[in-house]
This record gives sequence, structure tokens and C-alpha cells, in this order.
Amino acid sequence: MGGDYAARMPYLKRDGDVFVLYLGNEGQTDSENRFHPDWIDEVHAKLDEVEASEGPGALVTVATGKFYSNGLDTDWLFGNFDKNHWYLDRVHSLYTRLLAFPMPTVAAVNGHAFGAGAMLATSHDFRVMRADRGFWCLPEVHLGMPFTVAMNALVTGRLTNQVAVEAMTTGRRYAADDAIAAGIVDDKADADQLLGAAVARAATLAGNRKPNLAVIKKALHARTLEGLMTPTTAENLAFSVS
Repeated sequence: MGGDYAARMPYLKRDGDVFVLYLGNEGQTDSENRFHPDWIDEVHAKLDEVEASEGPGALVTVATGKFYSNGLDTDWLFGNFDKNHWYLDRVHSLYTRLLAFPMPTVAAVNGHAFGAGAMLATSHDFRVMRADRGFWCLPEVHLGMPFTVAMNALVTGRLTNQVAVEAMTTGRRYAADDAIAAGIVDDKADADQLLGAAVARAATLAGNRKPNLAVIKKALHARTLEGLMTPTTAENLAFSVS
């Protein structure tokens, strides 16, 4: 990423009992919200802030503009390829964090969610997708990129087998209606109502933030979480710059 990356960071707002984590800089509508290591660190920092709160609570993630997230920061990855295993495990850490997050989570998928960004949305409890534009897509098959053991665990743990087969082996782009039919997302809303719909859904669940919620989630997703904790190594990732 360029030297101005520091200006493009996630930020947090609050709407009643609902924390809203924006994936890009406030006022910016042209960011792809890719997983730069600094961006990952800042998302974790914001999640730390949310977890440190007390009382009822729920989390919504959203972005502005064309993208929810366009996934891996390939510029950084190919410029630091000697760190690719470390980097991918940092990416996985967000999925693990959200999947077992100790309060209800809703992704407001405001635009394209591609690759690692699609998986980020899939790590939430629920997803509301923009009705008129934007795709959820796993394009790795077209890019010549494999799925890590951890990514495979997430996708196959959260989607039905046949949907995972189609999504992972064909790179299909799912618009809102198709994503709902496939069980990838739960609902849709017009662009100007999307965040409100996600916040409203989250608000109805905020009272479920109790100590047992994290226990339930960890048991519910035990197999997926185990897969997500698998370190990325040369032996389990056939990946090259070419």
C-alpha cells in the first residue's frame, strides 16, 4: 500500500447498544478496505474497545462506497512474500475473533465482498446485504490462489456443502437475492436503509450479551474454530507469486 495508508483506518461509532465498526476512513467512499497488516491491527483494537464495554451490546460492521472489503492486500503480500504465512494467519485471526465474539454480530454488506472480505462477512452471526448492487464472491479459483486450511474450515463450516462447492470451485458472484437463496446472507435492504436494518437487527439481540453467549458460540463453531487455528505452512499452502 502507498504511504497514505495510515489515513485509511477503521473507526467506531455507537448507536444505542449497537457498536458500528466502519471498515474504512470516515468520509471516504473509494477504499477497497483490504487487509493490510496495520488495518488488521486496528480492527482488533476497535474490537478490544467494544469488548471492554459493559451491559447490553451488539456489533455491526459496515463500510462506505463500492466495497465492503476486497479482501487480501495483494500489493503488501507480494511485496513482503517472505512473510506470507504470518500475514495469512493474521487474516485468519479476524475470522476467529468474530466467529466467537462475545456479543451478537451483524455484517451490513454495503458493496462488494470479495475473497477474504467475503469470508469476513461470513464470520458474523448474521448478514444483511445491499439489495441493488454488490456481490459476495470467492474468486480464488480464477486468481490461481488456494484456500488456506483455515479459510477452507471457515467456508465449509458456515455454508452448506453444495454452496461451498459452487462458491469455491466456480467463483460465482452472488447478488443479494441469490445470496439469500444460498443461505450466504440472511436479508437484504436498499442502500439507504442497509445500515439501519443491520443496526435494528443487532439491537434486538443486544440483550443476549451474557457470559454464556461466548461459550455457546465456541461450542457451536468448535470444528470451524479448530480449523481456523491451523497455522499456515509451506506444506499446507501451495502458493507462489506466479
